[in-house]
Amino acid sequence: MTYRLVVFDWDGTLIDSAATIVECIQAAARDLGIGVPPDERARHVIGLGLHDSLRHAVPDLLPERYLEFAERYRQHFRARQDRMPLFAGVAELLGELCGEKTLAIATGKSRRGLDYALDSGNLRHFFAASRCADETHPKPHPAMLLELMEELGRKPDETVMVGDTSHDMEMARAAGVDALAVSYGAHPHASLVACRPKGCVSTVEELRAWLTTNG
Repeated sequence: MTYRLVVFDWDGTLIDSAATIVECIQAAARDLGIGVPPDERARHVIGLGLHDSLRHAVPDLLPERYLEFAERYRQHFRARQDRMPLFAGVAELLGELCGEKTLAIATGKSRRGLDYALDSGNLRHFFAASRCADETHPKPHPAMLLELMEELGRKPDETVMVGDTSHDMEMARAAGVDALAVSYGAHPHASLVACRPKGCVSTVEELRAWLTTNG
């Protein structure tokens, strides 16, 4: 199989942010005086849309307070966003791939959040297109991948989705696209392989090797 389009998730796949996202979810819960979710539950919702993530992470939160929670979360995240680096080796990998493949991003972040991250890290030039959760249906709906393939002129059998959550794997399956899991992000190895991706790697170096061999 030769993939012409490689679509990356952002948080937990390219950038080391999963632990910080968990901290911000927990901090927002404390601010609102509701039950603080344990790490595992907070990690599970990374990548989902706002309503789906809050229904799971903080089930005691009334829907009319979702926007209030989201604003508190954003305040905590913005205070920490400059402390989250790319995983070691990611910049080099993107540099190698962008000369051979079309690269794109499908993320649960907002457009504002992704634009800030791309511009502050000088990373925008690596990617031909991107989709964010506030622009279309959030994961695991296949809309992000379907829209990216249409925009970039790629077919499902030419495309691979790289992500660190079961939501990424399920989105890929729904879009008819191959998936590659990375287990160094938000979700554990067992939950990723249960989704039956084409592979599951544990380091960026293994990611590079897999794409070199299979992509």
